Amino acid sequence: MNNQEILAIYQNVAHITGQMLSAASNEEWDQFTELEKRCSEQVKSLQQNENPLQPLSETARSTKVSLIKKILEDDRRIREITEPWMARLSLMMKSVGREKKLAQAYGANPSR
Repeated sequence: MNNQEILAIYQNVAHITGQMLSAASNEEWDQFTELEKRCSEQVKSLQQNENPLQPLSETARSTKVSLIKKILEDDRRIREITEPWMARLSLMMKSVGREKKLAQAYGANPSR
C-alpha cells in the first residue's frame, strides 16, 4: 500500500473510534461491538500493509501523528466509560456465582 492508502486507513480508524466513543457514551453496546470489529479489521490491515521504512512527507507525518493522537484520546475516553461498567458487571457475575455456590452447598433451589 502507498502512503495515501495508509493514511486513509488511519482516517477510517479515527472516524470509527469517534463513533465508538459516541456509542459508548449512549450505552449502545451492540453498535459499539460492531464498530469495535470494524476498527480491529482496519488495524489488522495497517499491521499487515504499513511499511515503517517507507518515508512520509512532513505533511503526511503530521497528519498521521494528529490521527494517532485523536485515536488515543478516543480510546482513553472510551475506557473512562467502559471500565467502571465492566467492573460493575464483574461484581454482578461474581455475586451470582457465589449465590449458586451457596445454593449448591446448602441444597437450596436457586430458582425459587
